[in-house]
Amino acid sequence: MTPGGRRGRYDSWRNRERYHIARTLGGNDFSEIVEDCTVSEGRRKAAPVRRRGKRHWALRVLGWMAALFFLGVIAVSAVFFIGYQTTDIPDPNKAFATNTTTVYFSDGRTPIGSFYDQNRRSVPLSQIPKTVQDAVIAAEDRTFWTNPGISPSGMARAAFNIARGQQLQGGSTITQQYVKIMYLTQERTFSRKFSELFIATKLSREKDKKEILEGYLNTIYFGEGAYGVAAAGDAYFSQSNPAKLSIGEAALLATVLNNPTRFDTDSTEPAVKQRVLDRYRYVLDGMRQTGTITEADYAKWSKAVPPLDKKPKANRFKGVQGFLLDMARKELSRLGVPDDQISGGGLKITTTFDVDLQKKMNASIAERPKKKGDLHIGMASVRPGTGELVAVYGGPDYLKNQLNWATLRARPGSSFKPFAVSAALQNDFNIYSTFQGDSPIEVQGHKLKNEFNKDFGDVTLKEATEQSINTAFYDLVDNQMENGPAELVKAAEAAGIPKTNALERGKDNPSTVLGPDPYASPVEMANAYATFAARGLYVPVHTIKKVDYPGKAQDWTDAKLPRKQTVPQDVADQVNYVLQNVVDGPNGTGKLAKDLDRPVAGKTGTAGGVGVEHRAANTKCDGCKDGSDTLTSWWTGYTAGYKSPTDSKGLSTSVLYRAGKTGESDLDPYSDDPAFFGGNWPLRTWLAFMDPALGSSDKAEFDQPSDDALKDSPMPTNTLTYPPTNPPTNTPTNPPTNTPTNPPTNTPTNPPTNTPTGKPTKTHTPKLPTIPTGGPPTPNGGTVGQ
Repeated sequence: MTPGGRRGRYDSWRNRERYHIARTLGGNDFSEIVEDCTVSEGRRKAAPVRRRGKRHWALRVLGWMAALFFLGVIAVSAVFFIGYQTTDIPDPNKAFATNTTTVYFSDGRTPIGSFYDQNRRSVPLSQIPKTVQDAVIAAEDRTFWTNPGISPSGMARAAFNIARGQQLQGGSTITQQYVKIMYLTQERTFSRKFSELFIATKLSREKDKKEILEGYLNTIYFGEGAYGVAAAGDAYFSQSNPAKLSIGEAALLATVLNNPTRFDTDSTEPAVKQRVLDRYRYVLDGMRQTGTITEADYAKWSKAVPPLDKKPKANRFKGVQGFLLDMARKELSRLGVPDDQISGGGLKITTTFDVDLQKKMNASIAERPKKKGDLHIGMASVRPGTGELVAVYGGPDYLKNQLNWATLRARPGSSFKPFAVSAALQNDFNIYSTFQGDSPIEVQGHKLKNEFNKDFGDVTLKEATEQSINTAFYDLVDNQMENGPAELVKAAEAAGIPKTNALERGKDNPSTVLGPDPYASPVEMANAYATFAARGLYVPVHTIKKVDYPGKAQDWTDAKLPRKQTVPQDVADQVNYVLQNVVDGPNGTGKLAKDLDRPVAGKTGTAGGVGVEHRAANTKCDGCKDGSDTLTSWWTGYTAGYKSPTDSKGLSTSVLYRAGKTGESDLDPYSDDPAFFGGNWPLRTWLAFMDPALGSSDKAEFDQPSDDALKDSPMPTNTLTYPPTNPPTNTPTNPPTNTPTNPPTNTPTNPPTNTPTGKPTKTHTPKLPTIPTGGPPTPNGGTVGQ
């Protein structure tokens, strides 16, 4: 065919078509019209091609996604089917009979004691009333009667936790929990979880639900060493017959079995009590929804948890060691060890408690006022740079009183001032910055005073800390430092004081520097000061060193503890320098610590308010007793010797005195001082422990601050001296056998010569709440400065 053949005819025909279209549209120039038509036609054809391409790409992606989804479903189904078919229900655990868990001191050889032996008594389901059955189902697995033995939502939650790198958690059905107890181990691994799912599914198909529920109710751990509902009723309510349990008692047992430590019915902490009540009401609500109880029953029982009638704890908790066992148990639970394993898993628990130091601390409590009554001592000692709680005194006998005075938080008073020093040094102040020492000082429209309203003139930060001058610290935190209270709280939390609601409120509180709320316990205060002793290295305080499981061990010290430089090293060195002056300075409130005959840094603290026994009268007289009582009295001090986390010879020890059944009574009647100052009895008790605890160990010195930090010093930087080997003749090493009528001449309070013979009224700080967890203070109450 010639070149002008078919293709030529096609082009000629297309041009004629364009020509006729153009003439119809009114065009004249054929070439322009053809060109325009060609471009227009090209544009018309190009757009649809692109749109079809986009749709095609999107459809292909959706197709691949759908294919992958269905392949995934098929794969999961295949895995589950194969796993189900190849999994046999094993014989019940012969090792379910629990083994005693033993707790040791840090040497791993000397036992502190053991946890509960197994307490279990099985009863048939026919003897367990419907209220008890339904309470447990409402708490743990509301779809128990209809589900296939597993919970897809629980599986999803477990997968999510694994993806986040967290420990595999619960969310299991009653059937799964029963399988874990009777057929598997307690370890939380992915393979064990899959075995649990397959066995639970098969067990749910092959066994009657009533049989599974009966087995579960007779084996699940309820706390207090009780396995099964019959033993639990006996342990919590002295009622071994489940048929005689009330609705409320059944609901409370179902409440605690979820986590006996988290839902601790013995706890006095408001947050834990509220947590128990909320869970208890959740259980009752589930019983109401299923028709087990009526609206009237719910209204009656949901008002409060029923009263407990527990049997006395075993003698193994008698004495001081009961507090050590209780603290170890609570920490194990926080670490994720299941409660039933803690009680009967046959574990070997090695704690951080040093047997020799613990004996010395127990003996040191004898150094106290002769008048005892309801006088309480809380004491704790931490190894700087390690976070190890090496000794603790929570009370004389855990069986007689479970209030642990070493872990209960209290008002720290002036013990909080070192954190203000740390905050100041990190906010362009130095230890020779000057502040107002005269009394009173005006803060946010309120006139706040020094102890005994004494004037000191302008003072440096170093002098203000040495003599515990309140107005200087008010001037620093509330007047001169930008966002002072918030910076103070930030510095306290960096050192190791826990972040609590009470402390967070302090960010807007003009009295935060004098610790008017229960910010810290002796354990927490000792560890926060230990951060300074370790040159700013913070390690969480802990009591568990190692856990030996049957067949394996886990070292919690290395595996679980973060170490972080939370305070700059140069700042920590300066804080240590300033706090040494509290002991060595001519007017230091802690100069009695010179008797230790080695470098010591520390701080006194007393917090005032109105004792619980005076609050009714104070209300009647419109606050006339505000600030007249001493509610807490502290000495926290530490020694040098820290080189590294594996080479730390020093100790940081905190001593707290409180009075009254709840620790809210007046301390002043126990001392002949103008007030129960921290520089007297708390410091004496501290000495009675630290002297034998440190013995003849090296008398290490603290690292000196840099020359730049001390360049504004009014005196040479090497003038800081330590006490002579023999203490001054007028400094009694032991307290006098008879309480003197007048305060000893070395009492580190330096009251003015015109100190009134009667008890002073401490009215220089905002008013304290009448309970430790009260809200923001108002003027004219009292936190004592020393």
